[in-house]
Amino acid sequence: MKMADAEFVQGFIRMANDGWEQGWHERNGGNLSYRVKPEEVQQVKDQIRPGEWKATGTSVPGLAGEYFLVTGSGKYFRNVILDPEDSICMIQLDEAGENYRIVWGLVNGGRPTSELPSHLMNHEVKMTASGGKHRVIYHAHTTNVIALTFVLPLEDKVFTRELWEMATECPVVFPDGVGVVPWMVPGGREIAVATSRLMKKYDVAIWAHHGIFVSGEDFDLTFGLMHTVEKSAEILVKMLSMQPDKRQTITPGNFRDLARDFQVTLPEEFLYEK
Repeated sequence: MKMADAEFVQGFIRMANDGWEQGWHERNGGNLSYRVKPEEVQQVKDQIRPGEWKATGTSVPGLAGEYFLVTGSGKYFRNVILDPEDSICMIQLDEAGENYRIVWGLVNGGRPTSELPSHLMNHEVKMTASGGKHRVIYHAHTTNVIALTFVLPLEDKVFTRELWEMATECPVVFPDGVGVVPWMVPGGREIAVATSRLMKKYDVAIWAHHGIFVSGEDFDLTFGLMHTVEKSAEILVKMLSMQPDKRQTITPGNFRDLARDFQVTLPEEFLYEK
């Protein structure tokens, strides 16, 4: 089987294209990674051509030997569906979780996303926190969330509560809330550490003036999470453009009723009285 024809690769390609069509990936903005299942590696083992080992820029011993599909640094999401072998790659980590090698893809040269340290550190965190269920890490430049980081306090409780109030489904889709990372230079260890610290608690980390970083079990759930957060932000931006104050909204009591009926747990720290 050709690598690009494998179901998991097709799912990766579709998600990248869906993000492009949403307008979240201008130029080479954003990145995506998927922790490949062992049985999926076996499906395409005849396509694997190991390259030379290179440093990841971090240490993730919990991911030793794992394989990942990742977008390439400087590659455009709009081209993933047109030429996946040029735009994405599969990598394998060494037994220390400190080096990687490309085993497929990026046929015209290049390297994995510059955000690879953030992706790997957060894959390690979420794999542990989810009991191995989480496999997708996605970063996108979502317009409305970015806009809100210029006008809302960069606090977890404020962003969570405001996003929850904009759409009834939000507390059900991301009941743990969202975390906020203050502005940092992207691509380095500092932002990777800050994000992984938040991802121990949340599935969503907002990067101030930059975008969103989310984690999920599969492509549908992860894309749906990103989409829900951004749509809620869009509603809030529209509401604020009409008038600065809400005439009515979802109350803490309403949220508690919702949590009871949908059998989710909502942290009380986000149900404060305004």
